[in-house]
Amino acid sequence: MKFKGKKVLITGAASGIGKSLAEEFANEGSILILSDIDSLKLKDFVKELKSNGVDAFGYEVNVSDYNNMTDFGSLVLREHNYIDVLINNAGINLMDTVENGDINEFKNLMAINFWGVVYGVNIFLPTLIQRDEAYIVNISSILGLMSLPGQAAYNSSKAAVKAYTEALKMELADSSINVSSVHPGGIKTDIAVNARIGSNISEETKIRLIKQFDKLSYTTSKSASRNIIKGMKKRKRRIIIGIDAKIADILIRVFPGSYEKFLGLEGQFKKFRERLN
Repeated sequence: MKFKGKKVLITGAASGIGKSLAEEFANEGSILILSDIDSLKLKDFVKELKSNGVDAFGYEVNVSDYNNMTDFGSLVLREHNYIDVLINNAGINLMDTVENGDINEFKNLMAINFWGVVYGVNIFLPTLIQRDEAYIVNISSILGLMSLPGQAAYNSSKAAVKAYTEALKMELADSSINVSSVHPGGIKTDIAVNARIGSNISEETKIRLIKQFDKLSYTTSKSASRNIIKGMKKRKRRIIIGIDAKIADILIRVFPGSYEKFLGLEGQFKKFRERLN
């Protein structure tokens, strides 16, 4: 699929992978329809894009609110008539244990990371299916294929996105819509800095966890975005981003019942618990 002149809608587009994807699609000559809950960041980004001659439009949206998403969908179709590409990217992280975790924080994360994807597909599928060629991309994570201690909520949300996307792809196999799930490894974004941290975790431990995450972030968001678009052009069912994610993916498939031993995750949980005390 060529993206020049295509109308590309990206959620969570004011920062991280979403912002980099917007920049890369701008280089492809796409028309950008961008949304984010951070209206100020999004406004500045859209202004920057327009100053460079890009057709870009920004909308403040809370993807976890179905009524808000429905209104957004109606507005987009009223102002732009249709879209060609939907990228459900908006997401947050939560670091906490199952034992000590706040159920409301868990529900909020699921509302953004999983239900935000479902809402996006539900609202825009009717217009996408009318296009001669269209694309749906749902951003999961390598943690949608495996699990880490202290990341149960995030693991669950991204695994749900992966399962939902694969079912969607099978259902749309005879349509004009291609569907991909994206599984990034460690990406140099602010998701760790902005992550919600359990109330029982000290500020010192939070800083230590963020530094640990940064050490494991081998891929820039720009590189990730370029590889996502390459994968889309090849119509890949599953797009794995980053050497760390590719290695983990191989270990998961070769050792599905014991990958945590090879990745050293058993000892990691002990260290995580020690940091909470």
